Amino acid sequence: MKILEQSIIAKSPSKKSEDGIVVTSDFIAVIDGSTSKTKRRHCPLMSNGRYAMQLISRYIRKMPANTSSHQFCVGVTRALRRHYWLRFPVERMQQHPEERLCASAIIYSRLRREVWMVGDCQCLIGGNFFDNPKPYEQPLAEMRAAKVKELLAAGVPQADLLQPHDPAREVMIPTMLDVMKNQNITYAVIDGFPIPEQKIKVIPLDFQKWEIVFASDGYPQLAPTLKESESLLAHQRETDPLNIGQFKATKAFIQGNNSFDDRTYIRFEV
Repeated sequence: MKILEQSIIAKSPSKKSEDGIVVTSDFIAVIDGSTSKTKRRHCPLMSNGRYAMQLISRYIRKMPANTSSHQFCVGVTRALRRHYWLRFPVERMQQHPEERLCASAIIYSRLRREVWMVGDCQCLIGGNFFDNPKPYEQPLAEMRAAKVKELLAAGVPQADLLQPHDPAREVMIPTMLDVMKNQNITYAVIDGFPIPEQKIKVIPLDFQKWEIVFASDGYPQLAPTLKESESLLAHQRETDPLNIGQFKATKAFIQGNNSFDDRTYIRFEV
């Protein structure tokens, strides 16, 4: 495995990224920790998303080379569940999925020559695009976009909708919390509860040479190089900072931030 380029950029210049990259002799992974939707904190020193990312990163670094996708799903679930046993009632986490540690991950296994996609992530394999989006993400983005357009039509300046307090996002949050009850039921995430393995993607590779790109969903469009992907992101910010046009998102490019979300990119050869 040969790393060609990689980058992690936090959405806010004042906060650490909830995304992470793991590179070992046997695995390459991008982990995207989910932004917390509640005030419950699992670690006083960092956000829930960053803490989830770090726990998962630590687990991947210790995985045996012959680990299968099934073994990963079982083992990483156990690793996060162990945290709940130590600090929080598992029963409450069962009833309140919005309070769980949560992340998505995309992993390449050198020995098995497979790509595993658990949750919302994206990749290019030999120039072909693959993703595994949450089923509710687009309807929520549409809901937020409709509210933004309503506010703009009512005379609210665009600049007011690019502030940290986003009234359009607030409209969407109750529905987001409600659909999170389907976490690890209708879609897969890593959250300390059993992962429905029929909801993950496993992509086998043959033994020819492949160039692969892994990225978190902080890139609206994924390109074969980091420079191109950054250029597409810059174009999105310039032409549609509210993310309500052809590309719709649950967040805008908040003024003063680096982007609308943390973003991570790694390109490598196998």
